[in-house]
Amino acid sequence: MTSLVILDLGYGNTRSVALAFERLGRQPILTSDPAVAASAEHLVMPGVGAASSAMTRFRETGLDEILRHRTAPTLGICLGMQLLFEESEEDGGTSLLALLPGTVAALEPVPSAPVPNMGWCALSDVQPGLGVAEDEHFCFAHSFACPDGPYTAARAIHGNTAFPALVRAGPLWGAQFHPERSSAAGARFLSAFLAS
Repeated sequence: MTSLVILDLGYGNTRSVALAFERLGRQPILTSDPAVAASAEHLVMPGVGAASSAMTRFRETGLDEILRHRTAPTLGICLGMQLLFEESEEDGGTSLLALLPGTVAALEPVPSAPVPNMGWCALSDVQPGLGVAEDEHFCFAHSFACPDGPYTAARAIHGNTAFPALVRAGPLWGAQFHPERSSAAGARFLSAFLAS
């Protein structure tokens, strides 16, 4: 079994996520090979960009089926977290991996909080065991947010609206923020994932 695998589908923040794990003393394998992904003890799904493009790549490579049948720890970061859900409003509606129920919706812009949400936000309603603390700040960069539900493990606020900053459902972890850009707080979160 391969220890730590990061899905590399040719988009986004893959290399910076790998560097964050390297700073923790781990040597991740970057791959789009479904067999390698299936054997990972810990699998990371980073992402920046459009949900429809990411899902097209997952279907082309067969990674969508691998992800649907995984029972080992899996972390989705930013777009990767959104892909865990059933559907996204993006591009007029995009079917996602459907590992968690609900629809990813566009953030509502308000004068004090434009979209995309770019910058540091504090976490609230933090569940234990995730390596993060109440009121700790993390770096966000997103225009869509996941639905709230029983799997929400921490929230952040955009304007007047709270949204899930973290989700956790068994071996599935999701972070709307970018741990690789979140300094020591992000490193603690990634360490907690590796310890799961």
